[in-house]
Amino acid sequence: MANIKSQIKRVKTNEKRRQRNKSVKSAVRTAIRRFREAVESGDTEQITVQQRAASRALDKAASKGVIHANQASNKKAKIARKAASV
Repeated sequence: MANIKSQIKRVKTNEKRRQRNKSVKSAVRTAIRRFREAVESGDTEQITVQQRAASRALDKAASKGVIHANQASNKKAKIARKAASV
């Protein structure tokens, strides 16, 4: 453990950020998984709902800096292509 007061604070804040990032990434993965499950079921109404939810989760993660904006954009494009093909 660090001895310097500022470093002790950094360790605490880094852990808080790590936990928050982990939570946001998990939510993004869950939204994408639910979208894939909707595609497999073939329910078009559910596909559009899950596509919107996944895109929203990706945008939020990108705005918080958890994932890069380009990564979010690429994943949204991939989801949109898959939704359009069904």
